[in-house]
Amino acid sequence: MGLEDLVAVAYGRATVVADEDALRLVGERHAVLQQAQAAGAVYGANTGVGANRHERSGADGAHPLRLLRSHCAAVGPVEDDETARAAMTVRLNQILAGGSGISRRVAEALAEAVYAGAVPTLHSWGAIGTGDLASLAELGLTLAGERPWRSGRGPVTTIDATDALPLISSSALTVAISALALDRVAGLLRASIVVGALSFLALRGNPSAYDTVVHEARAHPCQAEVAGALRALVAGSVTPVRIQDPFGLRVMPQVTAPALQSARQLRDVLGAELNAAVENPLVLADGVHHHGQFHTATLASHLDAVRNTFLPVLSLSSARLGLLMRPDLTGLRAFLADGPAGSSGLMISEYVVQDLLTEIRVGMQAVAAGTLTISLGLEEHASFATQGARSLRSMTQLAPTMLAAELVAAVRALRMAPGRLVDGGAREAYELAASVLKEDMADRPLGEDLSRAAALLPELASIERS
Repeated sequence: MGLEDLVAVAYGRATVVADEDALRLVGERHAVLQQAQAAGAVYGANTGVGANRHERSGADGAHPLRLLRSHCAAVGPVEDDETARAAMTVRLNQILAGGSGISRRVAEALAEAVYAGAVPTLHSWGAIGTGDLASLAELGLTLAGERPWRSGRGPVTTIDATDALPLISSSALTVAISALALDRVAGLLRASIVVGALSFLALRGNPSAYDTVVHEARAHPCQAEVAGALRALVAGSVTPVRIQDPFGLRVMPQVTAPALQSARQLRDVLGAELNAAVENPLVLADGVHHHGQFHTATLASHLDAVRNTFLPVLSLSSARLGLLMRPDLTGLRAFLADGPAGSSGLMISEYVVQDLLTEIRVGMQAVAAGTLTISLGLEEHASFATQGARSLRSMTQLAPTMLAAELVAAVRALRMAPGRLVDGGAREAYELAASVLKEDMADRPLGEDLSRAAALLPELASIERS
């Protein structure tokens, strides 16, 4: 399964059917786990978990539900339907890789729920990058019939001793949050190039900063690609008014390129997570293997990288917004105001952007730097990938308004000086935005314009991609 496939399922544009050969493998590996359980101790199947791993569980058959109930913390914000559906799909695809030892019955029940669009209630809190135990325990209890499906009609099945831990031994929710956030980041990066090009035209920028030879001289990954996209968007622009532009225009390729590269690297990591057998213990044809594959250090470090490289793209957008407010650079009125002397124009949009930018910066600590000791000191390290995923998601919720503020300003400037616009993708983007943004440039509330501009960003991203 690819990332695009997962996103399509999450948003209801596609569904999945479990492959019969994969289900057959699930059944075979379940038999291996049952044999190992009968022969001796198997973590979580006939023992406790965590610091209780050396204690043999009772033979009363209640252990699996006790395990799920005890791990079902059920606190914090409730994940939306798209995220919950993505988490279920991730977990199903991982189970079908054949390493969990879970019963075919439970795998088929989960597949049925995903196919039917049924969604459980999944709370956010309780994971630290070593498995989404609390949230997946909620899924397990929903499949067992102890919790209702939040929406849709899902199946109910029996959870046996060899099903409980294999079901929750995954970071499926963390992977789902990461994947959906990354999909939004990718779109926002493409949109930022288009918005930046409109600002360039409004500011009568100098395209020499995007020359091919410049970027061949130091060929960092993705840099020539971004410069090429900008060259295409601003081709035919008016004679530049400066020998060198401010950084907001001049360094767009250098700042956007590392964000594109880190996003693509995270995509590869998530592809591996999505299709992997990650469970502990891992059940293979030769028996049961206990290991540390639940630790998501690689995912955590790449989430940190995307956040660290996406932030400069947003701060550079805020810099361009500031440039568009300056009459010495635009040749237009301060703040792109239109009306009586002293009109504020788009002045307050800078405040909005700096508020959001600071909100993001407050949560920018690298999650991989965290430490802990839990479970009687026997679990003394974690990746905190879950917190990195949530932080990236938060960035993608705030970033559209920041880019929207720049878009509103660029469109207004080009309305005031339409001769600066060029044909091609830039004109297409301008006309699209101008069709939904009010022409009235008198002082008035700007919130509606910002919301409309933010909603346009996915369409602008498709212009850059084309």
